[in-house]
Amino acid sequence: MSQARNHGVDHRPVRPSGNRVAGPGASARRRVVSRLAVGAPVLPVLVVAAVVSADLVGGAGMIWLPLLAAGPALAATTNGPRGVCCVGVLAVVVGATLGVRDGVPGRELAAVLSALVAVTLASGLAGVLRGRRERVLAAVRSVAETAQHALLKPVPAIVGPFQAAVRYSAAAAEARIGGDLYALIPTPHGVRLIVGDVRGKGLPAVGTAALVLGVFREAAHDEPDLLDVVDRIERSLARNLGRDDFVTAVVAGYPREGQLEVVNCGHAPPLLVRASGSITAVEPAHPAPPLGLRDLTGHTPGLQTLPFADGDQLLLYTDGVTEARDGGRAFYPLAEGLERHVSPEPAHTLDALHEELLAHVGGRLHDDAALLLIRKPAVSGAQPEVSGASGTGPGAPAPVPEAKCCS
Repeated sequence: MSQARNHGVDHRPVRPSGNRVAGPGASARRRVVSRLAVGAPVLPVLVVAAVVSADLVGGAGMIWLPLLAAGPALAATTNGPRGVCCVGVLAVVVGATLGVRDGVPGRELAAVLSALVAVTLASGLAGVLRGRRERVLAAVRSVAETAQHALLKPVPAIVGPFQAAVRYSAAAAEARIGGDLYALIPTPHGVRLIVGDVRGKGLPAVGTAALVLGVFREAAHDEPDLLDVVDRIERSLARNLGRDDFVTAVVAGYPREGQLEVVNCGHAPPLLVRASGSITAVEPAHPAPPLGLRDLTGHTPGLQTLPFADGDQLLLYTDGVTEARDGGRAFYPLAEGLERHVSPEPAHTLDALHEELLAHVGGRLHDDAALLLIRKPAVSGAQPEVSGASGTGPGAPAPVPEAKCCS
């Protein structure tokens, strides 16, 4: 087998059908024609042609000539300054020709042509400003995407003993980043994860999300107790947030085989999917306030433990999912959607849920929305180790009472 075939690429030259072979000149001409076709102001030229046709058929003279200004004005919305000038020159030439043909008085014709020139210049300036805004917006999107990749790091398909997947949509579509946060990391104390929602949305909430994630990543490695991780985040927010700011969050950990720990701080309850297919909401036994508000209430969060066996799944989400409304103002039924689309592959499940969510709202979310799903696959043979962690290992788990859940 040849080297080209080994690499899956056929390097043999391909000739076009027929006896003629296109040369470099023909290729260059095709490229020029292609560029002109892409940037050609087709619709504005059609508008000018329609005005010409109406004038030729109706013979009304001055009635139709002012409508030629629609050509350069429309070109400003779809083309750059060059396209606007081309359409403007065409409109002026056509207007002068039709005016002379229809016997329009010179003073009136001059006024119409002057108006066409003015509209062309104004439209050209608008095209320049539009192009500048588009470049600025592209730069903002690039910076926001870079910030998002640094803040919300991609979640691998396998994290420790779990299959995992994440789907995230920001309400600020221009920036592609928002106030929802998530992280899933292996630690010496087992895999730990967080899903939260900062008060507010868009770029103003990004700083708070970065603060929470930074403290969580450090504390998750340092603190053996999951409640101490939450306390570290609470203390940091109390020092840095305003009195009206807060973050709802669910922090979870997998300290030992078969056991999951959950701390809920004013967040929507996660959905637990058993291997049998049953779905329950993990309601907090002792409700706690959002992070940043503990000093105002005096309530501290409690730690829940629940069995998490092979085949079980846990879905964490933000209120942008459950509060998404359709045209009839009906909320998206997440539990029902999960029941319809749950599968052994978390990525497939979230793809289906995300598509259904967008279809429910008509294609555009009005709040940030995050979905994080983990699944404990069945393991044959040796128990897999948690990457980068030493606190999770083989061994039979002690019986753990299931958390208080409700459908």
